[in-house]
Amino acid sequence: MECRKCGACCIAPSISSKIPGMPDGKPSNVKCIHLSKNNLCDLWGKPERPKVCIECKADEMFCGNSFEEAIRIFLELEK
Repeated sequence: MECRKCGACCIAPSISSKIPGMPDGKPSNVKCIHLSKNNLCDLWGKPERPKVCIECKADEMFCGNSFEEAIRIFLELEK
């Protein structure tokens, strides 16, 4: 699956590792401060980008068929 660049993976899941500007990580259902207005990562390609973000790949199992579905799936997995 190719990423549709919806930003759901930068909003719904929690990130426990340190992120520049978010030293305690990112809580679930909170937009990462590095997600741009056009749903692109401002840390893309930079060494400070968290490993979990680098390893996250688009997959129908997590991304579903829409942004809304992806948010729902990720939030369900957070429970």
